[in-house]
Amino acid sequence: MSLDVEAIRKEFPILERRLPNGKLLVYFDNAATSQKPQCVIDAMSDYYSEYNSNAHRANHTLADEATSALEGARSSISSYFGTSPEQMIYTSGATEAINLVAYGWARENLGDNDVVVLTEMEHHADIVPWQQLSKDKGVEIRYVPIDTASFTLDMEAFEIASKGASLVCVVHTSNVLGIRNPIEEIVEISHSNGARVLLDCAQGAPHERIHFDKSRVDFVAVSAHKMGGPTGIGCLLVRKDAMEQMGPFMTGGSMIKTVSTDGSTFQEGHAMFETGTPRIAEAIGWGAAVEWLDQFDMSELHSHVNGIASWTADRISQIDGITVYGDPSRSDSSGAVSFLHDSIQSQDLALLLDEGGFAVRTGHHCAQPLMDALGVPSTNRASFWIYNTMEEAESFVKHLEYVVDRFSHNL
Repeated sequence: MSLDVEAIRKEFPILERRLPNGKLLVYFDNAATSQKPQCVIDAMSDYYSEYNSNAHRANHTLADEATSALEGARSSISSYFGTSPEQMIYTSGATEAINLVAYGWARENLGDNDVVVLTEMEHHADIVPWQQLSKDKGVEIRYVPIDTASFTLDMEAFEIASKGASLVCVVHTSNVLGIRNPIEEIVEISHSNGARVLLDCAQGAPHERIHFDKSRVDFVAVSAHKMGGPTGIGCLLVRKDAMEQMGPFMTGGSMIKTVSTDGSTFQEGHAMFETGTPRIAEAIGWGAAVEWLDQFDMSELHSHVNGIASWTADRISQIDGITVYGDPSRSDSSGAVSFLHDSIQSQDLALLLDEGGFAVRTGHHCAQPLMDALGVPSTNRASFWIYNTMEEAESFVKHLEYVVDRFSHNL
């Protein structure tokens, strides 16, 4: 059974928008953030309209309803990711989730005799916290290179780098290349070497069903806004034994048991890490998003997205001057097509594409070490999701051909 993409599109009001120049929006920037179905917008609006109140704070009706909705969303989200609510910590997104591991676990357990393994394809959010840890605690950082011919992780180098490591941090799916790393093999090798594993699933979760408990990964960082949910919320999924080794990251209200002038005691489990007023509306919106997404077969979603990306990459690679980075024809590629023209600067090309109504990402994609490995300062990136169509891709290719042809004739 194939996806009914036209019916799906009707659930996303923004896809009917026309830009100031009159062009109908064609949204190809899904790896940066996805659009939101009406049910997510409605769920958040209903909270603010009907029962806006702080959660876990009072015994009146609105507070009870807000608390029930917040924790109901936690149950829905954790179940979607194949784990229990106790193993899920609300964060502001994948960036905070990774920092929570760096500050809440690594600073409690690692020192100058420890090694953290990263890869060249990590997002800055999974590089900078470890660089700071290295400065503060003397931890050694090892970087695993990519094979620039296949755009895949060098697994021989990974096996060498992971020996003696205490923590391995790896992106599930590259936000630049769209390539899924061999997570199962990485976990097996890492655990055999006694290392815990942190998985950045910001790009993986919109395209593949992540089952946390079955994965045997120790930490998983997720952002809601790339999978149909709102901005400003995500989570860290944590194995029970790892959570027991963690200390507080931020302190203040909610995460305490007692406070006196002599000192404080803290809550246990996920409550220790959720400080201050919860992200109530955002959690409710994310809960609605995973319930919406749960109706689809993710293998069908992946096949749909991968088909568009593979076709697009093949077509644009035939345009004079265009180079595609990555291999969207791979079955494990997830809808990102990064490309660069040899004469048109990426910023200029993005503006010319926007003239046609096409929203694409431009820049280093918060992955400068990967740009360095590829030998380019930046790329353009078209990234696809469930509501995109082959017709949109065909019109994109035609407009890109027109732009390149017009540019070449103006030289």
